[in-house]
Amino acid sequence: MSDETRPAPDRTGPEPAPIRFFGTTWVHHDGGYGLRRAGVAAGSLALAAAGAVVLRFAFQGLEIAEVGSFLNALVVACFAVCSAVAFRRTWERLTRAAADAPADRPADRSAQSLLLIGFIGSLLAYFCRSLVEAPGEGVRRAEYEAERERHERRRGTRTGNPAAKKTPKASKKKRG
Repeated sequence: MSDETRPAPDRTGPEPAPIRFFGTTWVHHDGGYGLRRAGVAAGSLALAAAGAVVLRFAFQGLEIAEVGSFLNALVVACFAVCSAVAFRRTWERLTRAAADAPADRPADRSAQSLLLIGFIGSLLAYFCRSLVEAPGEGVRRAEYEAERERHERRRGTRTGNPAAKKTPKASKKKRG
């Protein structure tokens, strides 16, 4: 073991918000970040495929019941529309700041059943986003950088803050 001690991490600034499945590894892309992204992508794609198989069994049940081609087409169209709406809403939630669209809007609460029916679309949006970055990383990074910038401005402009004071430079002696 080394006699050197590691310096304590700087806890004076804002802390990054954790992301599901990633924690705060998204900040520096450490701690198995790449493997986690691959795992999230594979997991969401596998869950979407499993969901499609379950929906196929449900559709086969309708075919066995001989409910008619109109109802079969209506069910397929319902799942397709709900999946498209779920994909779009999930994609927007992962790519836009929370300030742009508050999470507790009445429109979001009324669309929960559509999102539940279109779960395959949500999983596919999660898969597509995880190919680029951790889902929600861009939004969280922008928020975190803005918080750090505000913190630095507040800390640096405060009067009487001994941590922000610059150390005086040593004066040069004249030789003469």
